[in-house]
Amino acid sequence: MAWVLKMDEVIESGLVHDFDASLSGIGQELGAGAYSMSDVLALPIFKQEDSSLPLDGETEHPPFQYVMCAATSPAVKLHDETLTYLNQGQSYEIRMLDNRKMGDMPEISGKLVKSIIRVVFHDRRLQYTEHQQLEGWKWNRPGDRLLDLDIPMSVGIIDTRTNPSQLNAVEFLWDPAKRTSAFIQVHCISTEFTPRKHGGEKGVPFRIQVDTFKQNENGEYTDHLHSASCQIKVFKPKGADRKQKTDREKMEKRTAHEKEKYQPSYDTTILTECSPWPDAPTAYVNNSPSPAPTFTSPQQSTCSVPDSNSSSPNHQGDGAAQASGEQIQPSATIQETQQWLLKNRFSSYTRLFSNFSGADLLKLTKEDLVQICGAADGIRLYNSLKSRSVRPRLTIYVCREQPSSTVLQGQQQAAGSASENGSGAPYVYHAIYLEEMIASEVARKLALVFNIPFQQINQVYRQGPTGIHILVSDQMVQNFQDESCFLFSTVKAENSDGIHIILK
Repeated sequence: MAWVLKMDEVIESGLVHDFDASLSGIGQELGAGAYSMSDVLALPIFKQEDSSLPLDGETEHPPFQYVMCAATSPAVKLHDETLTYLNQGQSYEIRMLDNRKMGDMPEISGKLVKSIIRVVFHDRRLQYTEHQQLEGWKWNRPGDRLLDLDIPMSVGIIDTRTNPSQLNAVEFLWDPAKRTSAFIQVHCISTEFTPRKHGGEKGVPFRIQVDTFKQNENGEYTDHLHSASCQIKVFKPKGADRKQKTDREKMEKRTAHEKEKYQPSYDTTILTECSPWPDAPTAYVNNSPSPAPTFTSPQQSTCSVPDSNSSSPNHQGDGAAQASGEQIQPSATIQETQQWLLKNRFSSYTRLFSNFSGADLLKLTKEDLVQICGAADGIRLYNSLKSRSVRPRLTIYVCREQPSSTVLQGQQQAAGSASENGSGAPYVYHAIYLEEMIASEVARKLALVFNIPFQQINQVYRQGPTGIHILVSDQMVQNFQDESCFLFSTVKAENSDGIHIILK
C-alpha cells in the first residue's frame, strides 16, 4: 500500500511539472506586461462558447427600439447611464425601429401606433417641482416651447400634435412596418434651471423619453406598449460640440488603466427601457370634442370661482353656505381630496398629492406649499385651504322697507342707524358686498339678495334732501361710505312693466 501511495505522488508531481512547463513560454512570447484577460477572452474559442450561452434578455424582447443620432459622452464611467450633449434648437434624429420577432404582437400588424416624445427632468427633486419650473420658463420665454418636431425633416410620422398646455411634449402616429424618423428640437438649456446663475454652473440633466401606445377597443391610443429614455444635457448652439471635444481631450490625457473605467463614446444613443411617464395614459388623445380625461380638463368644472350672477364672494346668504361646502374638511378621504383639487383648478398637482387626505393637506404650511407648488400656485392653494376670500371693495347694509310701514321720512332716515322701527319690530339688514364700484353692480346684488328679477329693475335712485330722487351713478357709488345703511323700497315704473329701486 505504501508503494502505491508513493507512485501516486510521483505521477502527480510529474503532471504538475509538465503543466508548469507548458505555460512557461506564454510570458516569453507575449512579453512582460502584455498578458491581459481581455486578450484571452477575445480568442475565437471563447467567442464561440459565449455565443452558445443563453441570454437572460431573450425572454423579454422589447417590441421597439429608439436610437437618437447623437454621440454619447466619453467621460461616463462603465456602469453609469450614458450622457448625450445636444445643441439648443438643433434638429436631432430619433429612429423609431420595429424590434419585434416574427409573430410578436400581431394585433398591431398593419396598424398605426402613437408615440409621445417628452423632455423631462432627470433629477427627482426637479420632477417634484416640474410644474413650477416649466411655468417659470414659460414666463421668461412667452410663446416658446421646450420641445418641437422638425416636421420637414421627419420621415414616416403622421398626424403630429402639440398641446399648448404641455410645452415639453409632442405626439404623432407612425407605422412600425415603415421607416420612421422623428427629428426633435430642444429649446431649453440645462443652465436655465440652475438655482444660481453667476456663470460656470453645471447645468441640470434632462431626459428624452418616448412612450408608445396602441389603440384600445374605443379606438383611443391609451394601451401602453413600450417606453424608453436617455439622459441628455442641452447647451447653447455649438456648446455641445465644445463640451464633447473637451471630454475627449480629457480622456486622451488619462492613462490606459484609467481609460478602462470609462465607456467609449458611441456615434448614436440608444434609449434604454423604462417605466411609462406617469401621466402618459391620460394625455390628450385625438384633440377631439369628445369628453376629455378628468385630469386634463379642469377648466370645465370651476365651481370654486363665483360667476357673474353670484352674490358676494363667500360672504352673503347662499354664498356663505356654498363656500363652506367647497372648503376641504380634515375628514376628507384621498378620493375626495383629489376631487377638491380638480374642482379648485389644482389639477397639475393631483399626481403629487395622490396619497394625501384632507388632514394631510391641511397640515401643510404656507412655506411648504410655496416650496412644492411655486410662489403663485402655492399661495393660491394656501388661501383655498384656509378659505380666504377676496376682500370686497365696498360693503353696504340694506333693509327692505315694508309697504305697511307708516314711519315718517325723518324716522326712516334715522332707521339707517337704528335697530327697530316705529312699531317695535327689528329691522333686518342684509350685507351687500361690491367687488365693482358701479351702479349696475348695486342693482344686480340687490336683485340677487331680495329675489327681484334683475331684468325688471329700470333705475336705482337715492332719496335726497326734501325727498327728491337722485339717479345712482357710478360716481355716486364710488363716494358711498363703507358700511353705510340703507332702507329701500320699490316703485312701479311708468310706461313699462319694470320697477325703480329707491334707497333711503
